[in-house]
Amino acid sequence: MDAGKASVFFIDDKQLVRPNEIGSSAYIRLNAAELGCEISEYELDIQFRCAGSDGFVNWVDNTLGIARTANVLWDGEDGFDFRIVESPKALENEIGSKSSNGFTARVAAGFCWPWSNPRPDGTLEEDVVIGEYRRSWNAKPGDWKLAPGIPSASLWATDPRGIGQVGCVYTIQGFELDYVGVLWGNDLVYRFDRMGWVGDKKESADQVVKRSKEHFVDLVKNTYRVLLSRALKGCFVYCLDKETERFLRSRMENRIAQEGTLPKVAEPAGRYDRGKVSYPDDLN
Repeated sequence: MDAGKASVFFIDDKQLVRPNEIGSSAYIRLNAAELGCEISEYELDIQFRCAGSDGFVNWVDNTLGIARTANVLWDGEDGFDFRIVESPKALENEIGSKSSNGFTARVAAGFCWPWSNPRPDGTLEEDVVIGEYRRSWNAKPGDWKLAPGIPSASLWATDPRGIGQVGCVYTIQGFELDYVGVLWGNDLVYRFDRMGWVGDKKESADQVVKRSKEHFVDLVKNTYRVLLSRALKGCFVYCLDKETERFLRSRMENRIAQEGTLPKVAEPAGRYDRGKVSYPDDLN
């Protein structure tokens, strides 16, 4: 703010996924006031993710208990393809099918598994394990010598060879994809007997977020909000915890919960929307 006549910040405070991240609206207001800057605030009325559906984003906020909205039930009327699938393999098959038809599509997951360094030969460990389903995270950021066929972290979402790897929130946060598959881990589960969300630090592999004390649940909620809202056309979800799955289905109209939202989707435009990957230093 000291360096120019005007500074413009595009902010979504609900994308805060780590403690001590800098750049919130409150932080900018405070520093602008200390510098004697005139502050003007505006709210963007249109967004292009989730088929431009404010209804879906509001439904996610309400379902996660991040904000109360009028969108209690997801009805699929906005044309965004949201489905809950029965297995990780089914999720991957959906994403693979979309990718094969020319759409940008990737699988991402909550940070519930360790993220290993590449092996000495440059191949990736299969850290994400759910029963017989075993996949690697995308390559870690840094100057690693990766094996042929493995894209760097910054190219995971745009290089076709990234399709077989699972992205974490720090990889996918700067991208928009046509379709996203989300593996919902046990770090955030819904419990009907408590009528609310419960965070389990033992199920998290993010050492920094685990040390966030009373902020853990809110940060993990924001993480899943980011994962669920990365797609332009559709999002598919597999829940490891069946009670969490039942809760999500209870917040969907019956026909949507049972059959999924199946809108007619236009053919892809034949281009990737490039994003920017920004990793915390301690993940290197």
